[in-house]
Formats: sequence, C-alpha cells, structure tokens
Amino acid sequence: MRIAATADLHFTPARFSALHDQLNRVRDESDVFVLAGDLTNFGKPEEMEPLLNVLVRLRLQTIVVLGNHDYESGREADLMRMMTQEGIKVIDGSAYERDGVGFAGTKGFVGGFGRGVLTAFGETEIKTFVRAGIDEALKLERAMSQLRTKTRVIILHYSPIAATVEREAHEIYPFLDTSRLADVIDRHGADLVLHGHAHNGKCDGKTSAGIPVHNVAITLLQSQNPPGLYRVFDV
Repeated sequence: MRIAATADLHFTPARFSALHDQLNRVRDESDVFVLAGDLTNFGKPEEMEPLLNVLVRLRLQTIVVLGNHDYESGREADLMRMMTQEGIKVIDGSAYERDGVGFAGTKGFVGGFGRGVLTAFGETEIKTFVRAGIDEALKLERAMSQLRTKTRVIILHYSPIAATVEREAHEIYPFLDTSRLADVIDRHGADLVLHGHAHNGKCDGKTSAGIPVHNVAITLLQSQNPPGLYRVFDV
C-alpha cells in the first residue's frame, strides 16, 4: 500500500485554490491519504467546509487525526462529524483496517521525554495536565489493541520521540511530544509512525525499539529539496 501523508495544513478559505491544485496529484501517487492533525487554523466549521471540498474531490480514502488547533474553538465534535459524513475516517483512540493494513491513532499530548517526563505530583493543575497526557496514551493503547492486521501504521499529531522535533527551540521541546506515546507503540509494535506539530523539526527518527517515525508537517516537507506538500510511504 502507498500512503501519502501530511499534517499542519492550518487550512483557511484563502488557501483553497493553491492547495486544491497542488493536491490533485496525490490520488495518482497513493492508495490512502493521511492527515496528521491541525487541519484547520482555529477549529471552525467554516474552515473545514472548503477543505472538505478539496478532500472529497480527491476520490481517495482519507484518514485523519485532529491536532491542537482543531480544538481551539471547542467545535472538534462538529469537525469530526462533518468529515465522517463525507466518508473520511477520523481516528481518535480507534482503529481502521483496509486492504490488510491497520491504522490506529489519536491526537496525543505533551509531557516530555524519558527522565524528563512530567509526573502527576504537586498541584492539582499539574496532575490534571499529566492526566490528559496519560489519557491520550491509553487511547492509543486501546486503538492498537484493536488491530488484527500484520502491518500497522500509527497516526498521531504530537511526536512520540525527541528526534523528530530537533531543530525546534529547546525551550518548547516538552510541549511538542511525549515518550508516553512511544512506550505504547514499542509495546504493541508497528511498522510506521506518522505525526506533525513540529513545524521546524526533522523528518525522520526511530523509537527505542527501532520503529520508524516520520514528521510530515507540511512546512517541514516544503523546506526539503525538492519541496512537497505530502510524503509517500510504502508499507
């Protein structure tokens, strides 16, 4: 299966024409299109409507997770419903299988890496923050446990490893990713992990168990030579 993947479109009506024209080739180069979060800029249905026009016209199975920007206006349930009604598969702690390939994912959350992972100690506010990250890791575990396919693809918005957020400002590393997600992935096993969120990070990395992780943030892909709007993977 050929999987085209991108993330962080931050779509607005002003970007409609350019994105529509440049994405037309994706259906000729892939079997499935993955969007790893931040589809919209402010999480508003009026941003999603023109993006749906682009995605539906691709006539290609599209699989998405939401990103933090998609939660900004508190309309994430509306965005999910709009996409689902158009045949787009939204995974949020859930799984989807197609042609022998299993897809599992969730948005993810922040929290840091390794010995630097924030723990639920001290103020109630810290415990609430940490609980959100743990809940996302549990959602991913639930999704992966549902897969029955030999080939497994994980879709996240936040990174599960530090390697693919390198080149971002060190001060914001803990807000880009968490190894809690990688722990789940390594425990259950996967063939490919896709994420976004780190606009200025690195394209490629691996979990401690050697599972390949790829940052497909669109700004990062456009900075490569040659530049692109998406990246194609064979599984």
